[in-house]
Amino acid sequence: MAYKLDGKTLIMDRSFTHNEIQYPRNWLQLSTQEEKDAIGVTWEADPVRADDRYYWNGEIDNPKAMEDEDAKDKDGNQIYVQVWNPETEEMEDTEEKLVTRGLKFGKIAEVNYTAGTILANTDWYITRKTEREIDIPENVVTHRAAIVTECNRVEVAIAEATNVESLINVMENVKWNTLK
Repeated sequence: MAYKLDGKTLIMDRSFTHNEIQYPRNWLQLSTQEEKDAIGVTWEADPVRADDRYYWNGEIDNPKAMEDEDAKDKDGNQIYVQVWNPETEEMEDTEEKLVTRGLKFGKIAEVNYTAGTILANTDWYITRKTEREIDIPENVVTHRAAIVTECNRVEVAIAEATNVESLINVMENVKWNTLK
């Protein structure tokens, strides 16, 4: 974010000259908007960078792929997973296609990881119930069910997302913190 005059950036706390008039270093802080407008000083906001989790290089017009895609070489040929062959001492293709994972795959994995991490805090109740037949407190059962329900809801919403903006909306509305 910067003040601009005739296409040049004005640096705060530094004097500047315009139309042969020398302005003091504190002029930008002390002047009114009308005074700035009178000589042509404008405010230029920094460009907004798109979220790198969803866009390549922060460019809003360059979203990452939503769906998994078969990996292709520059000629459009399928790429396969390779393994080392010690007999030939070379990498060899397997029959397994190499897949470039899309945003949906990664976000579903993220949601499942988060749910698993939250559930891990109460897993010992399940072990205790299994090993010693001690009942699980009702609030723990309710909490675990809410986590599983939210995880399932979000997974379905991710699968139904049709573009990056709808996926971002889904991820911004995950309600882990409200589940107690």
